[in-house]
Amino acid sequence: METRRIGIIMNGVTGRMGTNQHLVRSILAIIKQGGVRINPELTLMPAPILTGRNEDKLRELAEKYGGGASGGPLKYTTDIQGALDGKHGDYEVFFDASGTLQRAKFVEMAVKARKSIYCEKPTAVTTAEALRLAKLCEDARVKNGVVQDKLFLPGLRKLRMLRELGFFGRILSVRGEFGYWVFTGLDYDQPAQRPSWNYRAEDGGGIMIDMFCHWEYVITNLFGPIKSLVAYGNTDLPERRDESGKPYKATSDDSAYAIFVLQDGTVCQFNSSWCTRVRRDDLLTVQVDGEKGSAVAGLREVMVQSGAETPKPVWNPDIAQPINFFEGWQAVPNNIEYDNGFKLQWEQFLRHVALDEPFRWSLREGARGVQLAELGMQSWKERKWVDVPAV
Repeated sequence: METRRIGIIMNGVTGRMGTNQHLVRSILAIIKQGGVRINPELTLMPAPILTGRNEDKLRELAEKYGGGASGGPLKYTTDIQGALDGKHGDYEVFFDASGTLQRAKFVEMAVKARKSIYCEKPTAVTTAEALRLAKLCEDARVKNGVVQDKLFLPGLRKLRMLRELGFFGRILSVRGEFGYWVFTGLDYDQPAQRPSWNYRAEDGGGIMIDMFCHWEYVITNLFGPIKSLVAYGNTDLPERRDESGKPYKATSDDSAYAIFVLQDGTVCQFNSSWCTRVRRDDLLTVQVDGEKGSAVAGLREVMVQSGAETPKPVWNPDIAQPINFFEGWQAVPNNIEYDNGFKLQWEQFLRHVALDEPFRWSLREGARGVQLAELGMQSWKERKWVDVPAV
């Protein structure tokens, strides 16, 4: 049996998402399970090296997670160019989870070094830049991909299954509610649980550029291509406190609201906010209403109500509501064991690199998400509907 090593330069994974989802729950989890088994004769085994600017953070990560799931000490270096040049070992994949505004230079470096490239989204803050990076990879004929993690959420995978089974009939509308309260760190509040750059437009922050990139691939893949949109954003909390405890002015939007009309006429509404307190089933819920039935999906669980089980309410505010609207919904059973979504996509990308298997979520796909965010900001600024052209 052959075990093929795939060296991965993991850049900028000292942040919360990079550490938890990409390093620990994806790459180290793949190593712990014995690699990606292709067949009885071949297994793919990732071999990571951590790169970034802060040597102390890199060392802390390497010491914390090395030796266990990694099967040995985790390598790290601040010499990113040296890692790309092979000075620290043989690595064929470059992964980037750094800040959005830093991504272009790292993609350019990786293309020049002829590495396969996988990166977080958004890939840029403008459509032109996102398309430039995609074309750079295409012209160099290097394999490339962008994280589209929410497609692999158990809840959204169940929605896809319901649609393919014809449960909804004709879909009438889709409504997404996302977000939670991100503490400001100010004296009246608790310490912030998200990085301060997320709330500074000059550093690439903003919930519209962040979340519309997700909504594009979620809507397009589950319900169909987007034809047009109207959007509005706002800075609800104008002041926050950064990691050092210093107050700063929030310059990016921390709430965003949009209506997307699909090419087939279906209406999708998505609300996104870092300034809302959750009273719903999950941090993200997506309700799909169809002629034959409806479903409400969270991150993992989905509740459904068929036409036959739909109650018949009567408007009468003079009496207590006699119907418990949460009753009459049934849970979609967990007949499949759903693995971590980031890990599943990592496994597919590694197969793409090693075996040339198809991988549709390229940097060009990622550029469509950036385009939707940019068009959302245009709609907000100009206070009008805008069309979504093909890219």
